[in-house]
Amino acid sequence: MNLLPVPRSLKLLRGKFMLPKQKPLSAIKVVRTNAAPAQPEGYALKISADGVEISFRESGGLRAATATLRQLLREYGRHLPCLKIRDWPDFARRGVMLDISRGRVPKLETLLDLAEKLSDFKINELQLYTEHTFAYRDYKSVWQSWGALTAAEIKILDARCRELGIDLVPNQNSFGHLRYFLEDPKLKKLAEISEPYEDASKEFVRRPTTLAPNNSGTLPFLRGLYDELLPNFSSEFFNIGGDETWDLGKGQSKKLCDAKGKGVVYLDFLKKVHREVSARGKKMMFWGDIILKYPQLIRQLPKNFIALNWGYEIDHPFAKEAAQFAKAKIPFYVCPGTSTWQTMIGKHDNALANLRSAAKASKKSGAIGYLNTDWGDGGHPQPLAVSWPLFLAGAALAWNADRFDELKLIPVLSRDVFEDATGRAADAAFKLGFAHQKLGLKALNETPLGTVIAAPEPETRELFCRNGLKWSAKIPAKKVKAALSEIERQRKTLAQAKPVSGSGKILARELDLAARMAAESCHFMLWQQAVAAGKTTEAKRLAKRGINELKKLEKDFAAYWPARNKATPKHCSPFLQWRIKDYSKQ
Repeated sequence: MNLLPVPRSLKLLRGKFMLPKQKPLSAIKVVRTNAAPAQPEGYALKISADGVEISFRESGGLRAATATLRQLLREYGRHLPCLKIRDWPDFARRGVMLDISRGRVPKLETLLDLAEKLSDFKINELQLYTEHTFAYRDYKSVWQSWGALTAAEIKILDARCRELGIDLVPNQNSFGHLRYFLEDPKLKKLAEISEPYEDASKEFVRRPTTLAPNNSGTLPFLRGLYDELLPNFSSEFFNIGGDETWDLGKGQSKKLCDAKGKGVVYLDFLKKVHREVSARGKKMMFWGDIILKYPQLIRQLPKNFIALNWGYEIDHPFAKEAAQFAKAKIPFYVCPGTSTWQTMIGKHDNALANLRSAAKASKKSGAIGYLNTDWGDGGHPQPLAVSWPLFLAGAALAWNADRFDELKLIPVLSRDVFEDATGRAADAAFKLGFAHQKLGLKALNETPLGTVIAAPEPETRELFCRNGLKWSAKIPAKKVKAALSEIERQRKTLAQAKPVSGSGKILARELDLAARMAAESCHFMLWQQAVAAGKTTEAKRLAKRGINELKKLEKDFAAYWPARNKATPKHCSPFLQWRIKDYSKQ
């Protein structure tokens, strides 16, 4: 039976029930009763010859039962199988976090469609990771070229999420990751350091991203953001970020950090932010990576902090880290990821293992939530279509990890997301996420299929995708061609799909664009290898072909962009021109 999440207990009975065509709701009995599972989202669903009966204790259980019934109706139509289901979730809060700060700010319609679909898989929390892409009145010069969500749009999305049983949690990074704010002349003085500096690896340059915790203007700046942002959300929670504060102790706070210790300075600032958050009636969430570097300080966290324990590789030590928060009695989420960023078409083997590991480890340690993160490192060129197999897998694991069935992903995605009876769009989306395996190598937090085409221009020494131009020297041409063949094979499968809805059609369209970009990574590596081998004629032929294809891709991507996103692809796909420039040097 194609249900995701898989119910905890499902027993098929003999016979079927025909839902009446006229007044179908009259055949559905809804009962609030203590006979339902003793969980806030517990429910029982019975379909018999007499009709449909839903039993629940609290409204969350009714929503969960309704989501299950909707899937059954889409699968069987009015001819419902007789069955009994008793069900409840592993995690009270089951969320998706979408990065909207790296180059792709979705339109309101895109976000509404995302929320609608997520609710059918029993997701009850949505976060939009924001650095500089909320339309703050005083900072239009910072966000204008990126696009930004407005207060009015957030209020509409928040209201719809409430109707769907989804908590739309505000998410504004408030310590690190504020590069584009700190590039503004009015705010540059708030930066921990004022100029870029070479990373210890000497591979890239870090730009100022971290607020100086001891600058007198830092808290007033954050107060201004909070006072404008938070009233648009009905959630009682607020994620203030606080991760990857690379600059801390290197500039304005150096003397303070030397005297008190960097960990203490970090924690003290978090407590100040917490007071601001509490004064506005919210409960504070924060990313847990920095405090985990100072385990002796975890016990000093206020007990109403909520730590977000993130990690994205197969072997991330979720169990060890979760145990530290649990021992200190700090409420925490586990936060795995989709592994789509810096991959273009996914890294589904890593993602599925990471999502499973997170669910298993954190369930044992008592996590209160499971937040599946979808980042956009390197301009966010990968679309939602690439992430959907992992959104569904994460939702299924967060509800009932023990019974997650990977084989159900494609049929459920086909029916409920791509809306394609042929199953080919979902099949291609899933298999494209394994195409990188043909290259025969493992890379942390990326695949060459994503980073070759999106590699920054070397002179900029940017962080994301910085390895892209090096991969051609490490991967034999035979394996590059094998990956390319797999991508083209899945594109042919995708071309045979027949999505029936506008949403399904655009998912198929954007998936093919992503696959074309990944294919161009392969072509570019073959060109690099021809140049390195001194095969001038071959290199010129490949360069000519590459320039023509990239120009077509750029045109098609720009035409697609307004259907899903705000502003322009300016910050998302500038690399298409960079690669054209590289080819033109030949």
